[in-house]
Amino acid sequence: MRAGAPTDLPGLDPTWSRRVRVKDADGREHGWHVLDTGPEDGAAGTLLCVHGNPTWSYLWRRLLAAPPPGWRVVAPDQLGMGWSDRLDAPRTLAQRVADLGDLTAALDIRGPVVTVAHDWGGIISLGWGLEHRDQLRGVVLTNTAVAMPEGDLGPALIRLAHAPGIRATATVGTPVFVRAATALSRPALPPEVRRAFAAPYRSPGRRRSVGDFVADIPFREGHPSRAVQEAIAEGVRTLDVPALLLWGPRDPVFGERYLTDLRDRLPRAQVHRYEGASHLLPEDAPQYAAAVARWVEDLSAGPAAPAAPSPDPAPVARPWAALAGRAGDVSPAVVTVGGTAVTWAQLARRVEHLAAGLAAAGVRPGQRVALLLEPSPDLTAAVYAVWRAGAAVVVADKGLGFAGMRRALRGAAADHVLGAVPGLLAARAMGLPGTRIAAGPLTPARRRALGAAHDLAELEERGRSAPVPPECPPDTDAAVVFTSGATGPAKGVVYTQRQVGAQLDLVRRTYRLSPDDALVAAFAPFSILGPGLGIASAVPDVDVTAPGTLTAAKLADAAAAVDATVVFAAPAALRRVAATAAELTAGQRAALARVRLLMSAGAPVPAALLRSLRDVLPAAEAHTPYGMTEALPVTDVSLEEIDLAGDGEGVCVGRPVDGVEVRVSPLSATGAADGPLTGAAGVTGEVCVRAPHVKDRYDALWATERAASRDPGWHRTGDVGHLDDEGRLWIGGRLAHVVPTAEGVVTPVGVEQRVERLPGVSAAAAVGVGPAGAQVVVVVVVRAEPARRGRRLAVAGDDLAAAVRAAAGVDVAAVLVARSLPVDIRHQSKVDRTALGRRAARLLAGSPVRRRGRTR
Repeated sequence: MRAGAPTDLPGLDPTWSRRVRVKDADGREHGWHVLDTGPEDGAAGTLLCVHGNPTWSYLWRRLLAAPPPGWRVVAPDQLGMGWSDRLDAPRTLAQRVADLGDLTAALDIRGPVVTVAHDWGGIISLGWGLEHRDQLRGVVLTNTAVAMPEGDLGPALIRLAHAPGIRATATVGTPVFVRAATALSRPALPPEVRRAFAAPYRSPGRRRSVGDFVADIPFREGHPSRAVQEAIAEGVRTLDVPALLLWGPRDPVFGERYLTDLRDRLPRAQVHRYEGASHLLPEDAPQYAAAVARWVEDLSAGPAAPAAPSPDPAPVARPWAALAGRAGDVSPAVVTVGGTAVTWAQLARRVEHLAAGLAAAGVRPGQRVALLLEPSPDLTAAVYAVWRAGAAVVVADKGLGFAGMRRALRGAAADHVLGAVPGLLAARAMGLPGTRIAAGPLTPARRRALGAAHDLAELEERGRSAPVPPECPPDTDAAVVFTSGATGPAKGVVYTQRQVGAQLDLVRRTYRLSPDDALVAAFAPFSILGPGLGIASAVPDVDVTAPGTLTAAKLADAAAAVDATVVFAAPAALRRVAATAAELTAGQRAALARVRLLMSAGAPVPAALLRSLRDVLPAAEAHTPYGMTEALPVTDVSLEEIDLAGDGEGVCVGRPVDGVEVRVSPLSATGAADGPLTGAAGVTGEVCVRAPHVKDRYDALWATERAASRDPGWHRTGDVGHLDDEGRLWIGGRLAHVVPTAEGVVTPVGVEQRVERLPGVSAAAAVGVGPAGAQVVVVVVVRAEPARRGRRLAVAGDDLAAAVRAAAGVDVAAVLVARSLPVDIRHQSKVDRTALGRRAARLLAGSPVRRRGRTR
């Protein structure tokens, strides 16, 4: 590194630093500063990393430290930036692209090359790629833009800095712009890292190119760089190399519209959104480097071998097939208790007309329609109509909270939004893109205020004379549904029509459902599947996204509305049903006595809870299918089978249902699931599933999908468990919650079950505290009668601690008492052991404990 440049910056190896003298197109020689792992590392190719403004090559230090095997990493400081020579005149975009070409020629970089870029480095790197197509192997972009989407005026913060009266002061005269760039990160960057980014820009003379970069942004027609920018933006559409877009959704500079524009220009690009990350993606999501390395390794390996076919690959019916088969039936199909009911004939006719109306209004196959409707006949008709039109529904329930819904729906990039007035108001508050469709008729003034282009009644009428669209291919996307967010930000899970049809067929066969059955759906994901299963369904008069609001009486009223024989409810809902059973009338008890099947899923269901429901549902066979948003069901077990299995290490969830294969990936001593898949009994590992109804992929989460499907054809669930000698699966917890101790890996659920059998203990959670690989087990208990006063988390008394240690079955370092445990919003059952472990660690270290999240 040249004299005067720091040599002790955090994370930067001084051996990477080198100086290169390069002549530009005018014959003038400039000194470049480059971070370079060296030509000897470039047998496979070169990663060419291009920073933006006002950063420098330090941005790419993690990628330099851990490159893909055999790949060289070259990260230059653009001229006038970082530790490269300062310029005596501004450089245009065209000159910047040419400069980068001059540098790669001087470094004898011949390809294959994968460009990696951020901010204004994005368009420069793409310009280089368009001029070096013979060398270009792939493109990686992080929070950048190549064009302003239609109607966009450009990033507000950059436009402010671009104003001549402000630019000289904010970008050159003071370090405001330099410091602001690193101030955008959340969580805040360490002070030493912020100082490292600011180090090359300590004086106005050294910040001149910072201002010149801003001035070169072609906001207006006639700008010297406008034509080149537009040419590069259009040229991107012609690139035929793989692309990876890594994005920080909290970026106040390059918002969602810029990601949408890039996806339009690179439609085959892989996308990964790092929820919580802001503008400086490589800083906010340091794991990006491992993702880039894995992606480049995949490029080097060539196309993956085709996955082994899933069991039973026979074609399945489309999701609307059962509905179409009952088009002449005048019995109720969907009943909303306290609301309306529609017959099978009405629903089938409405779905057909709405599908035709949606297509006539511009809803195209492959597009996405966000649904912001409460469970109702309107919602049911809309789902099946969207499917019939070849589009995909986007569903994020209210259990995610406003912020979670906003994050999920914005990330899904819907083309259309269909909602009632509250939903459309929420869509406006969330800033969702897309055409607005109102569920009900609106006054002209209200329609204008909400921006609604259509309503369902209008589309239905329009569809009466429009052709029904042809059926789309079965592998067309059908749905983007979101996980509960219990173990991190909610993930969008994509299903195709084939997979939705396979799921419906599997549920129908597993539980022997026939047209004589009727369903009470007190669980949000199942509230719209009745017509697909070919059975009538009723939605209780409660908020199905708040399961604890269901009472026994409301369940009975819903059952009576359709003569229900099947009930599907979340565990939290069933606890409330059991608690309110004494309120039932004789007629309500009679309605519940006709139920033959009770299903509960979404979280572990205690056998004691199922036994307590025998008085409410005396004829119902209780089943707890195991699965997740990505695949449901995977296994099934009845209460009788649970009793037969007895106690074990975890929760017995039964045997795989027909057509589903289950294996485990054994855990290492560090708690990683990196062993080869096995079906051997007694081996604890991550549960892996293969079946026709398993999700297609995670949406805009390439790295997550890559990790979950690294065994071709299999989905890694994130749960840990083992198979027993009878082929039954036992779940021991989440992979993220296992505790790697010095004596071995501990899975939490078995410990918790044993502790919860103690008198006076209503709930327990086993968490790990301490450094990775040498953690200790801490058990947090909730007393059956918690104190009304006192600390929310405290060290347990000697007697309770001794009892917990004796019952746990593992060495317990500490026993704590809490008023409640943090749980997810949707199910109100899944304990956030990671958050609880942080609280326990703070308490044991003598630090104040802050409590967040919902509790039970």
